[in-house]
Amino acid sequence: MKTTKIWNLGIGDIKILSMSRHRPPMKKPIWIIVLVLFVCVFLIFAYIYPPKSSSPCYVFSSRGCDVISQWLPPVPAREYTDKEIASQVVIRDILSPPYALPKNPKVAFMFLTPGSLPFEKLWDKFFQGHEGKFSVYVHASKTRPVHVSRYFVNRDIRSEQVVWGKISMIDAERRLLANALQDSDNQQFVLLSDSCVPLYSFDYIYDYLMYTNISFVDCFRDPGPHGNGRYSEHMLPEVEVKNFRKGAQWFSMKRQHAIIVMADNLYYSKFRDYCKPGLEGKNCIADEHYMPTFFTIVDPGGIANWSVTHVDWSERKWHPKSYRAHDVTYELLKNITSIDVSVHVTSDAKKEVQSWPCLWNGIQKPCYLFARKFKPETLDNLLLLFSNYSTP
Repeated sequence: MKTTKIWNLGIGDIKILSMSRHRPPMKKPIWIIVLVLFVCVFLIFAYIYPPKSSSPCYVFSSRGCDVISQWLPPVPAREYTDKEIASQVVIRDILSPPYALPKNPKVAFMFLTPGSLPFEKLWDKFFQGHEGKFSVYVHASKTRPVHVSRYFVNRDIRSEQVVWGKISMIDAERRLLANALQDSDNQQFVLLSDSCVPLYSFDYIYDYLMYTNISFVDCFRDPGPHGNGRYSEHMLPEVEVKNFRKGAQWFSMKRQHAIIVMADNLYYSKFRDYCKPGLEGKNCIADEHYMPTFFTIVDPGGIANWSVTHVDWSERKWHPKSYRAHDVTYELLKNITSIDVSVHVTSDAKKEVQSWPCLWNGIQKPCYLFARKFKPETLDNLLLLFSNYSTP
């Protein structure tokens, strides 16, 4: 009996199992519908109530900004070193307003040259009648210059040898700044080479530089081999690759910026030690990277991101185009002074063209006040043209 009973139960189990194979039609996956509805509500909410911190940056923005990051916890900031903290305190105090101009503000014209200046006669004509509004400083790295203009006599500073591409170029720039800063009336500091010439009258250049609150330091991000490809991780933690920048060395900067350049040793030492030709198989040029990177870190909104000195790189060589006597015409100079957009090209395979308008106090104006490189043979042509091309 017991055996039969157990057998019957087994048969019943088999019947149940066989019946379970004939399942009724499946119900709709409700959880998927709920999820889709939730996502739709979220997107509508994001569209109607974008993040307040950046109203044009949300899900439906043409810029493709990531709205989710607005609600995520902020990424912890990197802990600054003691040297960084000390540097930031000094820089912040120097840049803090208010800052009042002296009664007689001057522009310091700082010439970085290997020897004599071939365009002293042109600069003499440029300076005439504006005594008391400028000062001149000459750093001659190879031979003692012979001066033909009274404005340059006794204006040589103690100089040392300068090697292209090495930190000695930055040292020479800082030496010029240190000497010019001794005169408290100097408020704008312009770095010029022996091949530079003015493109406008003194009054126009003086007003252009003096009546704005920014410094004209060339600066752009180049992801290519001649930009970020020169970066060394030895510069960490103070100099991160995201802040590494490139630009021409020819600057014009306000007094406060000149002071913080002189006060800096933290960032300068990084470039002195880890930005030099041949280091780690790279060709890092200190004068092309130090100033742009330094200001990107300490005061990115205080620079114009372009230089007021024009250079023609159209030949795509290691050095810019040099103008000879037959090149110097009224049309050439007018073409240079008509440029009102700053253009940079990256060194990677994309050759990306980066451009932005040259804005002076919010107004688009010509970018360049000076130009280089002019051969000494162009002097006579420039003297003949000066009165015509220097009028805005």
